Amino acid sequence: MCPGSVAPGRGSRAVMPLKAVILIGGPQKGTRFRPLSFEVPKPLFPVAGVPMVQHHIEACAKVPGLKEILLMGFYQPHEALSRFLAAAQQEFKIPIRYLQEYAALGTAGGIYHFRDQILAGGADAFFVLNADVCSEFPLQEMLDFQQQHGDTDSFVILGTTANRTQALNYGCIVANADTQEVQHYVEKPSTFVSEIINCGIYLFTPAIFQHIGEVFQRNQQELALPFACREENSNGWQRAEVIRLEQDVFTALAGSGKLYVYKTDGFWSQIKSAGSAIYASRLYLNQYSQSHPERLAQNKPGGPIIRGNVYIHPTASVDSTAVLGPNVSIGEGVTVGAGVRIRESIILHGASLHDHTCVLNTIVGWDSTIGRWARVEGTPSDPNPNDPYAKIDSETLFRDGRLTPSITILGCSVTIPAEVVILNSIVLPHKELSRSYKNQIILSALKPCVLPRAHHASLPTRHCIRDSPSIPYHPSWMDLQQILAPSLVHSFASSVVVLGED
Repeated sequence: MCPGSVAPGRGSRAVMPLKAVILIGGPQKGTRFRPLSFEVPKPLFPVAGVPMVQHHIEACAKVPGLKEILLMGFYQPHEALSRFLAAAQQEFKIPIRYLQEYAALGTAGGIYHFRDQILAGGADAFFVLNADVCSEFPLQEMLDFQQQHGDTDSFVILGTTANRTQALNYGCIVANADTQEVQHYVEKPSTFVSEIINCGIYLFTPAIFQHIGEVFQRNQQELALPFACREENSNGWQRAEVIRLEQDVFTALAGSGKLYVYKTDGFWSQIKSAGSAIYASRLYLNQYSQSHPERLAQNKPGGPIIRGNVYIHPTASVDSTAVLGPNVSIGEGVTVGAGVRIRESIILHGASLHDHTCVLNTIVGWDSTIGRWARVEGTPSDPNPNDPYAKIDSETLFRDGRLTPSITILGCSVTIPAEVVILNSIVLPHKELSRSYKNQIILSALKPCVLPRAHHASLPTRHCIRDSPSIPYHPSWMDLQQILAPSLVHSFASSVVVLGED
C-alpha cells in the first residue's frame, strides 16, 4: 500500500453525487499522432480494441454515485464522435455528453467555462481525466483517500513515480510524507524537483472554481496592462479565459493545505504519439486478463496461434495458420491470410494482410493492404525494462536531420506490394508503393487523393471546400508541416520521399 493511501472502502462515507469530465482536446492538439488522427479524432483511436477514451468511461461508470460523464474539447461536431457517445451511453447506462469549447481554453479554462454544466444537479465532487493517458484509473481509491482527510473542499491529484531524469518531462510534486499534502508543484522543471509526477487525473470539489476564478480575474487585470508591464510568468495567451490547471492553479494551491496527492503503483502512461499507443495497448491487454477476459483471444481448434495477449474483433477473418501476439489488436473487418506473423502491432478496420506477411511494431491504417511475403517493421519505443519507474519517452521525430527509428505507421488506404520491406517509416494516406523503404516519410506531391469531410479540420485553409463532401488534396512540402507538426519541419530533407506515380 502506498504511503498515505487508503484501502478501497475503508473509512468511506455514504455515496455522494459525482460527475466526471474527460478532456479530449481538439484537432490542433495531438499533432504527434498524425497521420492517424486524420481519420478519427485522437480520443477515438482504438487502443486494445476499443476507442482510447472508452477506457476512461468504463472506469468512471464503475464509481458508485457517478451521475454523468462530460467530454470536453474543441473538436467541431463530428459524426464519429456522436455515434460513439450514443453507443457508450446505451452500453454503460449513464448520461454522456460532449461540451464544445469555442476555442482551446486550457485544462482549467474549459471546466471553468462550463462550470454551470458540471455543477448542475448538485454534484458534490467531480473527476477530471485527460484523454491522452492510460491507467488503471483508481478513481474509487482517490475518492476514499479524499474523504479520509475530512476536508470536504480538498483536491486530489493522482501521482506516480518516475525516474529522476524523466520526471523533468512532467509536473513534479513535493508532498508531505505523512499526510501527502502537496507542498510544492512545478510543471516540467529544468532541474530535479521530485520523482512523484502528475498523472493528469484529478478529483475536485466545487470549491476549485473559486481558485480558477481568481486566476481568471488576474488574467483580465494583466491583459488590461501594457504588454511591457505584464508579469514574466504570464501564460502567454491573449485571452483571459485560457487557464492551465498545472501552471496556473496547482502551483498556487501547493502549500495551502487544500491539495493532496494519491500515489498509485498501478500502470500509467501518456499516449502522445503512435508509438505510445502500441505500448498503451499492451498495458490494457495485460489488464484484460482480470477486467475483461472475454476480450482476449484464446488458442482453440481451427483458430490462429495466439501468443500472449491478443484482441481480435468478432468480424475479423484470421487464417488458422497465422501467428498473432504478443500485444496485437485486430480491428473490425480485418483479413489476415495464411502464414501471417503479427507482433506488437495494431491492425485497424478493414485492413488486409495477404499470405505470409510479417508485421512487427507497426500500426496498419484503415483499409490498407499488405501484399504477400512483404515485411513491415518498426522499432519499439518502450520504456527501459530494467527500470521499474521508467516511462515512455516523448519521441523526437527527427534527430540530426534524420528520421528517428520508431514504429512504422501506414495511413489509411495504403497499398504495400508483395515481397518488399518497409522499415521505420511513415506512409501518408492513400499511397500505393512499388518498392522497399527504410527510415522515410513517404508522401505524394503529384497524384491527388480524395479525402472525406472528416479530414477538413486538419488541412490547410486554402484547400478546404467545406460545402463539398470531398476535396482533391495534393500534399506538398508546404503542407508537410500541417501533416506532421510545424515545429518538426526543419533539416530533414534526406528523410522525406516525395512521390508521384511510382
